[in-house]
Amino acid sequence: MNPEPFLQLDRVIHEKGRLPIMSLLAATAELSFTELRDTLKMTDGNLTAHLRTLQQAGYVGLTKTLQNRRPLTTCSMTQAGRDAFSAYIDLLEQIVRLNRET
Repeated sequence: MNPEPFLQLDRVIHEKGRLPIMSLLAATAELSFTELRDTLKMTDGNLTAHLRTLQQAGYVGLTKTLQNRRPLTTCSMTQAGRDAFSAYIDLLEQIVRLNRET
């Protein structure tokens, strides 16, 4: 088995806490912080840390507003995030195909 494709996986996305975040955001236009947290059963601090990493990579955008006088943080995938996630999925598919052939 050639390890090279595995080394090309985007580590920002590949980390086990961030992959589900990216998967959820790829499937919808936007989700609130609370929706992400509750769906993924993460703590506030853990989700915040992962979102910060994704935001610093340019993959996720965060919008902070007030809703009924309460803060609301909305998360969405940027175009760069969509491109990176698509490339990540393509590489995974390539890895699966290569390993089926051997």
